[in-house]
Amino acid sequence: MKIQNAIETKLKDAFDARLLQVENESHKHSVPPNSETHFKVTLVSPEFEGQMKVRRHQAIYKVLAEELEGEVHALALHLYSPEEWEASGQAAPESPNCMGGSKKDPAMAARTAQGEG
Repeated sequence: MKIQNAIETKLKDAFDARLLQVENESHKHSVPPNSETHFKVTLVSPEFEGQMKVRRHQAIYKVLAEELEGEVHALALHLYSPEEWEASGQAAPESPNCMGGSKKDPAMAARTAQGEG
């Protein structure tokens, strides 16, 4: 949980978080047990008011640059102003199921060709 803890600490320090949830979703992917490679971040902050999504994402990427250069393979970001969070029903979307493999894997390529990937 060292990477997850680092992500949580850095985001708490960098943003006025009304809500911060960092979920390790690595277990849903084709990685070894106890991996810290895939994360979902839900962050609600008044700092996001009036900001386009790309600016919000860039701010997160800047704070988590070290983690993103290291073991973190995927980072799903759900970033809201308090007003947007209220309007959302206070729930971030569920992450899609992992399809496994990679596009270089013949099974994955077949699923992608059939419109499943």
